[in-house]
Amino acid sequence: MKKIIILLFIICSFLFSKEFKIASYNVENFFDLNYDVTEYKEFIPNRSHWNKKAYKTKLNNVLKVLNDLNADIIALQEIESKKVINDLIKKLPQYKYSKFIKYDNSSVGVAILSKIKIINNKQIDVKFQDKIFRPILETTFILDDIKFKIFNNHWPSKRSKEKYRVKYAYELLNRIKQLSSTMDYIILGDLNSNYNENETLYSNKKLNDTLYITGINNVLNTTIDNNFVSKGTIKNKQYSHYNLWLELPYKNRYSYIFKSNNSTPDNMILPASLFDDENIFYKYNSFNVFKPDYLIKNRKINRWNMRKQDGFSDHLPIYATFSTKKLINQEIKRLSTIQDIYDITQINEPFSLKDAVVIYKSNNSAIVKQKNSRAIFIYNAQDLKLNNSYDLKIFSIKDFYGLKEIDKFKIIKKNKKPKNMDNFYIDKFNDFSDLNLQNEVIKNLVFTYKDKFLYYENSKIRVYFKDKNLIPKVETKLLIKKAQIGYFKKSPQIIIYNKNDFKILY
Repeated sequence: MKKIIILLFIICSFLFSKEFKIASYNVENFFDLNYDVTEYKEFIPNRSHWNKKAYKTKLNNVLKVLNDLNADIIALQEIESKKVINDLIKKLPQYKYSKFIKYDNSSVGVAILSKIKIINNKQIDVKFQDKIFRPILETTFILDDIKFKIFNNHWPSKRSKEKYRVKYAYELLNRIKQLSSTMDYIILGDLNSNYNENETLYSNKKLNDTLYITGINNVLNTTIDNNFVSKGTIKNKQYSHYNLWLELPYKNRYSYIFKSNNSTPDNMILPASLFDDENIFYKYNSFNVFKPDYLIKNRKINRWNMRKQDGFSDHLPIYATFSTKKLINQEIKRLSTIQDIYDITQINEPFSLKDAVVIYKSNNSAIVKQKNSRAIFIYNAQDLKLNNSYDLKIFSIKDFYGLKEIDKFKIIKKNKKPKNMDNFYIDKFNDFSDLNLQNEVIKNLVFTYKDKFLYYENSKIRVYFKDKNLIPKVETKLLIKKAQIGYFKKSPQIIIYNKNDFKILY
């Protein structure tokens, strides 16, 4: 009888655990109709296109998003006033709890709407002598007698250099270090920082005034030794954080599109405590971007248009699911093949890759492929020899602008050479835009080269010469002896490394 009672208690504890959704949404300049002097000039009431009609449309459009999103807690950015929040709440009675903060002389602030009870709010001030931005909103919730916090952020935009975002990160980290070790928390909001800001900053040197130190990666420790913190490694790193963008395929990592380039200014970042055995838990692979047809079409976000007095925001909402009880069957997938690497965004723990055959080698780089599996690029591969097979220990992988690569590895053992290498190459024309062909090696194919493209049958693909001196000056017929099928910023390309990789026919 005692065993039955215990079993029923365990079953009931899972039945009555609560899953809840948390979202973040930058609603883009949601101003009220009161003149406070701090408005952006285009939002001065009744002086331009910002009037009662525009306000009502903006309100209804935001309400539609929030209702359809149906999160239990919604963090909002770019809200002008408590008046705006009150107007939202009137139409959203399910959100019984709310909080709005901003500086008196700031244009916009941040807010929280919640179905879950709020027991405390705290304002974390981040101030500068020369500029005014927004405070960080720290909100404490209670659910099933479990307390947890959300830090709602809106960091300075990239009109300002990185030092401003670094200060926000330090102020936030200093506050986190004051928390009890048992307190779960979630960092979210518009950080105006990509999940891979260290790479972004490297390519945008005008923002770099911090010697390539970034707030999101280096201060909040979403990277350690230039490697992203993973679900598998975060438990061993104090004050490190896992960025949920890493759960999505590279092509889906965007909540904002700038000059046709994907960007991730909106982030949701978790500490190790969200992956332990206490309090609240993150539901694996629940993170996503909310993008119904009315918010985005043809890769264009349906942002607010002042002249048309219609639209939504230049950002898309992000969201994730959490639970008050540990979720079963949340095991980290065990990896064994190159195909497995393409199915994930990062490695949680080292694994063995057997019978990886080197099908291409150029200086210190190589491409390896398993029989009946896929090919992948490897850095620092000086010890690997062409046409040889190896068992490798893989420590980390990365996406270089969409191209999947092995970043760190070591050789476990060298195997016998394959008897027939022909089966490892692509020697006939394919749909080279197929992402499953990424990192494959083509062999002995003839193309027409013209204006940075290779033409084949009725199709074309961009070609990239590592050595610009190798680029043909005019339209030519090329025999590609060996070349990698690459991928860069949403587009496939053929990569030619050396002059021996191709021959000009005529």
